[in-house]
Amino acid sequence: MTQFRIFSLVLSLALLQTACGTPQSGFRVVNRSDGMIGVQAVKNAKEIEAHELAVKECKKTGRSSAVISEARTTHNDQFPMIYIYQCMR
Repeated sequence: MTQFRIFSLVLSLALLQTACGTPQSGFRVVNRSDGMIGVQAVKNAKEIEAHELAVKECKKTGRSSAVISEARTTHNDQFPMIYIYQCMR
């Protein structure tokens, strides 16, 4: 019985992880030459997920937050959306 509970818990956590949010492979972070952060995303990704990645990238440069500057579609079939963020202190 204990093994069944452990298996159920592991299976539940695995399903929860795949059901919530877009996987990391659904995004690509780009440091632009103008100091902005571009986050390329798959079609069904949410902007809040892209924002979280931009904040992580900004923190690498000593900045504490990211403010969205632009969101647009692209001609890239793999990543049809791009979100542009400016790092702020």
